Amino acid sequence: MNPIFANLPTTIFEVMSSLARETGAVNLGQGFPDDPGPEDVRRKAAEASLDGYNQYPSMMGIPELRSAIAAHYGHWQGLDLDANTEVMVTSGATEALAGAILGIVEPGDEVVLFEPMYDAYLPLVRLAGGIPKFVTLQPPHFRLTEEALAKAFSPKTKAVVFNNPLNPTATIFSQDDLNLLADFCRRFDAIAISDEVWEHVVFDGRRHQPVLGLPGMRERSVKIGSAGKIFSLTGWKVGFVCAAPHILKVLAKSHQFLTFTTPPNLQAAVAYGLAKDDVYFETMRAGFARSRDRFSAGLETLGFKVIPSQGTYFLNIDIAPLGESDDVAFCRRLVMDHGVAAIPVSAFYAEGAVKNVVRFCFAKRDATLDAGLERLADAVRRAA
Repeated sequence: MNPIFANLPTTIFEVMSSLARETGAVNLGQGFPDDPGPEDVRRKAAEASLDGYNQYPSMMGIPELRSAIAAHYGHWQGLDLDANTEVMVTSGATEALAGAILGIVEPGDEVVLFEPMYDAYLPLVRLAGGIPKFVTLQPPHFRLTEEALAKAFSPKTKAVVFNNPLNPTATIFSQDDLNLLADFCRRFDAIAISDEVWEHVVFDGRRHQPVLGLPGMRERSVKIGSAGKIFSLTGWKVGFVCAAPHILKVLAKSHQFLTFTTPPNLQAAVAYGLAKDDVYFETMRAGFARSRDRFSAGLETLGFKVIPSQGTYFLNIDIAPLGESDDVAFCRRLVMDHGVAAIPVSAFYAEGAVKNVVRFCFAKRDATLDAGLERLADAVRRAA
């Protein structure tokens, strides 16, 4: 068996979700909403399945979706993309990441990874023969520093894999951070593979800044998006890839031998959804922000130290003030003894792990969040 995969442990998400099922715990660990997603978008998918084309669509994505992606990013992020040469549809953002890493990274290339990080990055880099170079981000702000980047970048750096907004920290990199990263990419001639799936799930009036739109980055960036995150339809697995033509040509060949294409009915529905009025996107954000505020206030009332959430479905607590120094043990006790599943953030680190941060998903119905808070209150009472 290939040791890259054979030696991987069971993911922490599966471990905690399994324990939640076994114990009947409130699952605030895995990142999916209770809401089924916008009915009109789901209905479009059903109609397209019944009345539309169900054979192989274009490998690059159906033309109406590629055009919709270009128009959407032009409207929301000021990008001027050519739908025919700079946009591709994939079967989810993870497939897009795999295709980008396998298409760009050669054996012996160094790849800069920012931890904590989505768990797919490291095995995909190793599968491509890349050599990971880690930048360890520290709570509570998880900022980039010139010193850390200088240690990670070298003449062998081929690419960086960058996630903004950042899961699991629920933070958004500042303009200064983005400019610093772009400067290093230009200086070392590195390609930025930018995982921007949470680009629409941002709060408090923030607007997403794509790496592709930074000065000097248009010719050295891959922008990856996700319809599943935009429309709270995580099971659909429809991803977007935007890149300059000379990069996208190569990524298309990588995509060809991974999934080749994506269900045409889902593509048609996503094309419809991306053209929805601004009010949909603003209302979606406001709804998640309300849930965030409700859950955050409840945690603070119980005495937990909450790290502010700027985007994504998540917020984190610092367990150090509770006298805790092992987030894995804390989360195991939480699910086994108190009936709440959460995720230890140390699971998102490959080295230099931070062990005092725990992540919750707040993209749930009020009743689910309230049930979780009630059980957390019981945990606090027992600890006292």
